[in-house]
Amino acid sequence: MKTLLNLAGVACISALVFTACKKNVAETVVQEEVSSAVLSKIQNLGFSTQGVHKVANGYLVEGDITLTDENLNVPSSSPNLIIASEEQYRTTNLVTRLPRTITVSVTNLPTVYSDATNNAINRYNNQHLGITFQRVSSGGNIDIIGFNQGPSGGYITLGSSGFPTASGDPYNQIQMNTNAQAYGTNPDPLYMASVIQHEMGHCIGFRHTDYMNRAYSCGGRHQNEGSAGVGAILIPGTPSKPDANSFMLACSNGTNRTFNANDLIALNYLY
Repeated sequence: MKTLLNLAGVACISALVFTACKKNVAETVVQEEVSSAVLSKIQNLGFSTQGVHKVANGYLVEGDITLTDENLNVPSSSPNLIIASEEQYRTTNLVTRLPRTITVSVTNLPTVYSDATNNAINRYNNQHLGITFQRVSSGGNIDIIGFNQGPSGGYITLGSSGFPTASGDPYNQIQMNTNAQAYGTNPDPLYMASVIQHEMGHCIGFRHTDYMNRAYSCGGRHQNEGSAGVGAILIPGTPSKPDANSFMLACSNGTNRTFNANDLIALNYLY
């Protein structure tokens, strides 16, 4: 997840005035050419091929999503969930063997990150889904770690993560930015919790809600990748126009954004 900085350095501004393009997400990005074969696989899975970067454990796409080689080489059997003509949830794989408990740990991060993690866990558990998140001191199924990276191209990365494995396990890592310009010198734990909640959403299989038009939350030109020939399942009862309050919008507006009614429909559909 990303946010746009104003000229003062740390204040967030509305998506309506976002103008910069996406840049690097994590300090592990290696600037090397991505082959056409890999780009083709990324596109066939329905992801944008704009700004793809090679990272240590795969390829970084759409600003905050890591696709591993396994993601690229194993066909998806889970549904694409379209919400209206502009918004979409799409999953490559889902967490399976439900009901199950997913443990979450925080490694070498300040207390505010730990408190925000507990808050995000509670937000999911309060929905009484088929998955339950449990905080552990170390070695969690999802481990939250830090990286330090300043703004690039007017944006700053807040966090990044990936998608479930083909075997049905959640993605095992969330990276959270410790740079002061990401959350300020006195971070708002609720705002940070909303970012962790968003990245946990990726870990269990959620795509960005504005996948069909990422310019909706991030600005820039209209980007519509279509369904990439992999099909889609419409969720009944979801809106027929963009939903400004979804927790899975690609870019943050700097506020505490949690589940709205349509997010809960999608959560309960999957889990």
